[in-house]
Amino acid sequence: MRTDSFAVRHIGPQEGDLDKMLNVIGAESLDQLIFETIPDDILLKEKLDLPRALSENEFLYHIQKLAARNKMFKSYIGLGYHETFTPSVIKRNVLESPGWYTAYTPYQAEIAQGRLEALLNYQTMICDLTGMPLANASLLDEGTAAAEAMAMLFELRSRDQKKNNTCKFFVSEEILPQTLSILKTRAIPLDIELVIGDHADFEFSADFFGAILQYPGKYGEVYDYKEFVARANDNNIKVAVAADILSLVMLTPPGEFGVDVVVGTTQRFGIPMGYGGPHAAYFATREEYKRNVPGRIIGVTKDVNGNRALRMALQTREQHIKRDKATSNICTAQVLLAVMAGMYAVYHGPEGLKYISSKVHRSAITLAKALGQLDYEQTNPSYFDTLVIRTNAVAIRKTAENHEINFLYIDDNTVSIAINEATSVDDLNDIIAVFAEVAGKETIVLHTLEEATVIPENLQRTSDFLENEVFHAYHSETALMRYLRKLERKDLSLNHSMISLGSCTMKLNAASEMLPVSMAQWANIHPFVPVDQVRGYQEVLSELEQQLNVITGFAGTSLQPNSGAQGEFAGLMVIRAYHEANGDTNRNICLIPASAHGTNPASAVMAGMKVVVTKTDEKGNIDIDDLREKAEKHHENLAALMVTYPSTHGVFESSIKEITRIIHDNGGQVYMDGANMNAQVGLTNPATIGADVCHLNLHKTFAIPHGGGGPGVGPICVAKHLVQFLPSNPVVKTGGENGITAISAAPWGSALVCLISYGYIKMLGVNGLTNATRHAILNANYIKNRLSGHFDVLYTGERGRAAHEMIVDCRPFKKNGIEVTDIAKRLMDYGFHSPTVSFPVAGTLMIEPTESENLDELDRFCDAMISIRKEIDHATAEDTNNVLKNAPHTLEMLTADQWDLPYSRKEAAYPLDYVAENKFWPSVRRVDDAYGDRNLMCTCAPIEAYIEAE
Repeated sequence: MRTDSFAVRHIGPQEGDLDKMLNVIGAESLDQLIFETIPDDILLKEKLDLPRALSENEFLYHIQKLAARNKMFKSYIGLGYHETFTPSVIKRNVLESPGWYTAYTPYQAEIAQGRLEALLNYQTMICDLTGMPLANASLLDEGTAAAEAMAMLFELRSRDQKKNNTCKFFVSEEILPQTLSILKTRAIPLDIELVIGDHADFEFSADFFGAILQYPGKYGEVYDYKEFVARANDNNIKVAVAADILSLVMLTPPGEFGVDVVVGTTQRFGIPMGYGGPHAAYFATREEYKRNVPGRIIGVTKDVNGNRALRMALQTREQHIKRDKATSNICTAQVLLAVMAGMYAVYHGPEGLKYISSKVHRSAITLAKALGQLDYEQTNPSYFDTLVIRTNAVAIRKTAENHEINFLYIDDNTVSIAINEATSVDDLNDIIAVFAEVAGKETIVLHTLEEATVIPENLQRTSDFLENEVFHAYHSETALMRYLRKLERKDLSLNHSMISLGSCTMKLNAASEMLPVSMAQWANIHPFVPVDQVRGYQEVLSELEQQLNVITGFAGTSLQPNSGAQGEFAGLMVIRAYHEANGDTNRNICLIPASAHGTNPASAVMAGMKVVVTKTDEKGNIDIDDLREKAEKHHENLAALMVTYPSTHGVFESSIKEITRIIHDNGGQVYMDGANMNAQVGLTNPATIGADVCHLNLHKTFAIPHGGGGPGVGPICVAKHLVQFLPSNPVVKTGGENGITAISAAPWGSALVCLISYGYIKMLGVNGLTNATRHAILNANYIKNRLSGHFDVLYTGERGRAAHEMIVDCRPFKKNGIEVTDIAKRLMDYGFHSPTVSFPVAGTLMIEPTESENLDELDRFCDAMISIRKEIDHATAEDTNNVLKNAPHTLEMLTADQWDLPYSRKEAAYPLDYVAENKFWPSVRRVDDAYGDRNLMCTCAPIEAYIEAE
C-alpha cells in the first residue's frame, strides 16, 4: 500500500475487495461497469487537464506556504465583518470535531437531538437580543437574509396592496453596500422597485409595502428609528432592520420599537472572518409570520412517551413540497456556524456579552477622545463601535498600511474605524500612532479605557436577555466541554457510521483538508482588504476556479454562491442576463422535469421565470416527446431547461444530448443541477452533455462537510458566452464584464471553506478524482445487487446499472402495515442514518454510499437492510405493536423494569451481532411532528410552558 497516496485513504474499497464486489455486481472489471453505466457518446476521451496528486504532507506544506502570502494586517474596516475571538473550547470541540462537522441536516430528529438543542439555544439567543418572538435556525449571510426579509414582506402585502400592485421598497442609504447589491439582484425578477434614500426624509405613501434600515448605520452612527417605524406602521408599511448582533447587547432591541423583521450576521459571536465566510445569518420576526419564514425553525415537541423532544418545525415550507409555490429556495443553512455562535453566548452568558460589548464601546470612545486631542474631527454624534474621522484619507492609508493596519476609506477626506472584540489597548495605541504621524505630532499613549458611553439614554437597552438556565450554567471550560460532548453523543454523524443519503453525497471530510480552516492566516482576514494583501487566497481561489472549469468543461466559474440553492438562482440570473443582452426580454419559460430537485422550481420562480413541468416516462427518464412538444410550444419565450444529470432517479439518461439540443434549437439555455456531479467527475461533464451552466455543491462532491446542515458552497460554472455575466461585488471587483449584481455578501462567498475543496482536488489529482467517481458508481451498484431479491430498485440504466445512487421501492410493504418512515426509524436501531426518504418518489429510499465507504461498512448496511426486510415479512397490517412501528428503541426503554413488547430486548436493540460492538442509542423515541406544529415553541422555554396546550 502506498502510504503517501491520499486516494488510498479517501477511497473506501481496497484493491483486494474489487474482485468480490465485481462478482456480486456481475461485471468482469471496473471498466466494464463504467461502460455499462455511462452512455458512450458522453464519456470523456481524454484525462482531465489537472496536475498530479500531492501527498497529504506535500499539501500541508504547500498550503502553509500559500498562507504565508496572506498579510496579517489588523483590519478595522467594519461593513459587517469584525475580528473576533473564537473560544478555544468551541474551536476544538465544535469547529474541529467530526462529531459536529460531519453530521447531516436534522431531518431524522431522533438521532439529531444534540444539534437541535444547540440550534434551539441559537434561536433563543436571537429572539432575546432582537426582542422578537420568533427566529429561524440561521440563513446564509446578512445580505441574503435582508433579501429574504424583503421577499417575505412582499409576499405579506395586504390584499389591497396586491390589487394595487404596490411594489416600492424603501432602502435606507445607510444599508451595507453588499446588502444593497443583493437586494437589487432579488428585486429585479420580483418587479420590486427599490427606492434608496435618507430615512429622515422618507415620505410615507401608499406606494410602499416595506422598508429596511441599518442599525447602527453602515458607518457606525446609531439612529433613533422609533418615529420612522411608528409612522410606517400607521401607513401599513412593514419594516425590516439589519442589526449588528453585538450592538444589541447595549442598544434598544428593534423588536421593542415595533419592527416586523430583524436580520443580521452572527459572525461577531466567535466566528472567524474567513475572507467572507461562512457565517450564520439570523432572521427574527413576528409570530404571525411563522408560515412565511424562510429556512428552518427548530421547535419543541414530544416523543411517543411524552418526553420533550426537538425537531425541525413547520416542514411544509420545505421546498421539495412547495416547489414553484415556494417564496424562498433556502435549503442549506449555516448550522455549524450557528452552533458556534450559540455556544459563544452559552459560554459567555449575558454578563460576558455585556463585558465584551462594553469593552468594544469604551475602546471606541477612548480612541475618539485621543484622536480629538490630536485635533481630528470625529463626526458620528452617537455610535457603538465605529468612528468617522475627517482627515486626509490618502495620507492615512499610506501610513496605516506601512503599519500593517487597514481602515475603511469612505472618500479622500473621510476614514472610518470599526473597533472589535480583539482590539486591545496596545492596538488603540498603534492606531493613534498612525494618526499622530500623519499630523506630525507626538503620539498619545493610552493605559486604560474611558468609563463612558455616547449612546443616548433613550437608545440604551434596558431589557434583560439570555435569562434561560443554559446561558448561565456553562461558563467554565470544563462545564462547556462536557455540555458539548453530551450534545454530540446524541447525534449520529459520519464518525459513527455511513450516511447513505441519496443526492447528498456524505463523503469523507479528510483531516488534511480541514486543517487549514483553523489556521489564522486563512481564518482572520477581512473580505474587503486590498487584494495585494491576500496573494495566498487569490492563488487558491483562482486555481480552484480553474480546476472547476476543467472538471466541468466550462470557461468560467464564480465561487460567490454560498449554497446550492444560491447557485441555482445565480445560474438562472446569469441566463436571464444573457437573454436580456440579446434583446430577448420575453424569454421567461423554464422547463423542469417532474423528477427535479425541489429547489429547482423555487429558484426558477425567484429568478422571475414561469415553471412548465415536463413528464418522466415509466423508467424515470425525461419524456422526450413531452419535452419537445413543450419546448416547441414555448419556443418564442423559452428561457431554460433545468436538468439534473445523472437524473434524480440515479440514471445516466442516454438521450441527454438530444434533450439539450431540443432546448438550444428552441432558443433556450440548459442549466444542469450539479447535485449528482459525484457520478461525473473525470468520466463526463456538463459541457459534454450540452449544458450551458451548472452549479456544483462543494459540500457534496468536493468534500466540504455538511456541518449538520451547512456550511455549503454552490459555485456556478458557465460556458464562454455566459462568462461576462458572472456575479459581481460592489466593494471588491470580481465577476464578469457585465456581471449581474451580487448573489451573496462576500466577493468569493464562503472563501474559508473553499480551502477544503482545493485540498480535495490537489490531493486526489487527475487520477484520484476519476477513481473516486468510478468507486462511487462501484459502491452504489454493489449495494444495489446485494439488496436484489429483497428490495426492488425503481430505475436503472439501459444495461441495468445504477449511477452513484438508486431508489429502493418501499411501497409494497404497505400491505404489511409498514411505511417507509418505519424503515427509516428502524435503521437507527442498527446504527445507521436513513437514506433519503420519499424523494423524489413518495414511499421510497434513495441510497447513495459514496466512494469513501469501505466494503465492511457497505456490508453492514446491506445486512441491516436485509434484516429489516425479514422483520417486514413478520409484520402485519393488523398488529402494529412490532419492532418496526416501535422503532427507534431508546436506552430508557431497554433498561426499564417492565418490558411488555412481543419481542425481546435483544431483538429491539441488538438485531445483528455487529451492533453490539458500536451501539448508537437514539436519545428520544419517535417524535410527534403534528403536535410540534400545533404548538410551535422555538425558544428554550421549559416543557411546562407548553405541555398544557395539547
